Amino acid sequence: MTSTTVTPPDRKRVQNSLTSGMLPRWVPPAIVAGILAVGLAAGLLFDVNLMLAAAFAVVGVGLVLTVVSRQVEGARRAKDRLVTVVVTSAFVLALLPLVSLLITVVQNGIERFDGEFLTQTMRGVLGEGGGAYHAIVGTLLITAAAAVISVPIGIMCAVYLVEYGRGRLARAVTLLVDVMTGIPSIVAGLFAFAMFAIFFGPSVRFGIGGAVALSVLMVPVVVRSSEEMLKLVPNELREASYALGVSKSRTVVKVVLRTAAAGIATGVTLAVARVIGETAPLLIIAGSTTRLNADLFEGRMSSLPIFTYYSYTIPGVPPEFGVDRAWAAALTLFVIVMLLNLVARAISRYFSLNSR
Repeated sequence: MTSTTVTPPDRKRVQNSLTSGMLPRWVPPAIVAGILAVGLAAGLLFDVNLMLAAAFAVVGVGLVLTVVSRQVEGARRAKDRLVTVVVTSAFVLALLPLVSLLITVVQNGIERFDGEFLTQTMRGVLGEGGGAYHAIVGTLLITAAAAVISVPIGIMCAVYLVEYGRGRLARAVTLLVDVMTGIPSIVAGLFAFAMFAIFFGPSVRFGIGGAVALSVLMVPVVVRSSEEMLKLVPNELREASYALGVSKSRTVVKVVLRTAAAGIATGVTLAVARVIGETAPLLIIAGSTTRLNADLFEGRMSSLPIFTYYSYTIPGVPPEFGVDRAWAAALTLFVIVMLLNLVARAISRYFSLNSR
């Protein structure tokens, strides 16, 4: 009996169906770089708006890459590359205003962002010098007081809607929260002013009023973000807790809130970032001053948004010093918001279940 030896096929001729007919990795970046370079060069040579030239270059990248991919890879992968170009372009377009804002604020505010600006007030200063120490303290105090007022209310409201709320009352609360989300900030300031004017008269101006006005804006953001985080908690965790004989209230505190703590912390930070730059409510109820006032319940209290507004609109003579202080205050506010986001990330990582 003779045996037949099967000769294996040449490995060089065997192609993987998943990788055959694909463009080399360097081709898409080369096409993008080449067309963008040609578009920008044409814009510079023919005195065309660079933004318009970049837009035409992006369109050219999409067309050329799609045609080349269709010839080599087929229609499906060509569509995938076209969608990738569109999504990437949209991302870059959305990022441009943020980058431009950051660069503008840093360039204009870094000159006066120094120790004197952070440690001095504007009391007795008419021209050069002075700082925003009183406004920084006012911003931190008012925002902290607003968080103390709104965070417990928002979290408890979210717990009610997710764990207890049923029927018409829950639907009414949900509708009210949605309506409050779109309230203009100046309406919140007028509400706080009208409420405190009943008890203290129409000349009332103090920091706690600004905190109440900001809390009106913070509550719906905290409710919405906390509600979504609580809904993400698996029902199996609740059922396991109930099976062990734990009461519903203790389950909510020890299991549900503990599991959603990372997301709730992020939502609270977003709410703080939402209100820390508000100007209209504080302009109405908190007022403005050039001296340091750390008492929320007595006297006018300045804040960084109000300080920026008055420094830019009433810069004094010469106006350069006031404008520089306004940009430095804007940079200070940006730094505070960035630090708050870093703190929120740290809290989120600490409470995250994956960190345990």
